[in-house]
Amino acid sequence: MSTIRRHSRLLLVAVCCVAVGAGIGAIASAGAATSGSASPAAATHAKAHRGGLRRLLHAVQGSAVVRTADGFANVTFQRGKVDSVSGQRLTITEGTPKASYKTVSVTVPAGAVVRDNRQKATLSDVKAGQRVLVLTTPKRTYVIARTPKQG
Repeated sequence: MSTIRRHSRLLLVAVCCVAVGAGIGAIASAGAATSGSASPAAATHAKAHRGGLRRLLHAVQGSAVVRTADGFANVTFQRGKVDSVSGQRLTITEGTPKASYKTVSVTVPAGAVVRDNRQKATLSDVKAGQRVLVLTTPKRTYVIARTPKQG
């Protein structure tokens, strides 16, 4: 089994655990807000928790500790729009297509696996304006870029 598949499954398990926790919290908050005489503040609090699982799908950065065959390992990711590529440095504006969070620079190691529009590529093939996901595992870094569809 390839390294990317093994780590992506571990990351998926970690994200699912967080999603289930967020869902349970949202359900509990909504139930508490609707029982008895709910105050306006409680109703606002319940409204803020709605859509918790959907918000997780729009995460732009994060880290998770996952179990591996050798123990535990930290897996991190950044997602956003490519601002520039210079050598092994990738500058990203983290965010979704509709909103920006902050600009970060990521140093991509020489042995990184790079995919550009589902094709094997090098870091120099990644261009400004593309959407990108940088996934860092203990053994490897993955850069997955795609060109957004033109409206």
